[in-house]
Amino acid sequence: MVASPLSPTPTISPTACVRHTTIGRYCEVGERTQLLEVAMGDYSYVVNDSQIAYATIGKFCSIAAMTRINPGNHPMARATQAHFTYRASAYFPGEADEASFFEWRRQHHVTFGHDVWIGHGAIVLPGRNVGTGAVVAAGAVVTKDVAPYTIVAGNPARVIRRRFSESIAERLVALAWWDWDHETLRRALPDFRALPIEQFINKYSAAQPQQAAQ
Repeated sequence: MVASPLSPTPTISPTACVRHTTIGRYCEVGERTQLLEVAMGDYSYVVNDSQIAYATIGKFCSIAAMTRINPGNHPMARATQAHFTYRASAYFPGEADEASFFEWRRQHHVTFGHDVWIGHGAIVLPGRNVGTGAVVAAGAVVTKDVAPYTIVAGNPARVIRRRFSESIAERLVALAWWDWDHETLRRALPDFRALPIEQFINKYSAAQPQQAAQ
C-alpha cells in the first residue's frame, strides 16, 4: 500500500465496503476489504480482501491481506446451521432477519491495542483482545486473548516468544509514543529507525517528546 502520500483524510479503496465505521487520520483501507461497525485508530491500515466486523482497532496497527477479524458463527446447536434461519429476509418474502443472532456478534467485540501486526490470512475469533505491540503470525487462528508485546502463531495460536521483556513492554506502554502528534513523530523518525529499544525509551522518557525529539 502507500502508493501515494497519506493525509489526515483516510485513503479508502473505491472497491472497499465500509459500513457504520470510523477511520482515523493517515489510515488506509485496501481493495475489496469489508469493514462493518469498526473503529480504526490513526495511522492504521488494512490491506486487500480482508473482512473486519464489530471491532476496535488501535493506532498504528498493520493488518495484512485476506485476514478475518470477528468472523461470523453458525448456530451449530440448531436442527440446521444454515443461513435461512437467521438471514430469513433473503429467502422468504416478508420474513425478517434474526436480530438476536447478530446482536450476539456485536456483544462479542474484538479489540486491538496499538502497534499490532496481523499477518497474512490470520483469523481473530469473536470476543478476543490482542494487546498493544503484539504480533499474530500469518495463517494463525487466534482463539484466546493475546498479551501485549507477544508473538503468537499456529492453529490455534500459541505463544512463540515475547517481542520485548515485560519491563521494556511496560515502559513502552507508559511512554505511549502512539499518542505523539504528527510533527513529533517526524522529528523522532531517525531514533525510531536507529536507536536500540532501551536507548529509545531512555531518551524519550527523560523529557517531553517535543523536547527530546529536537
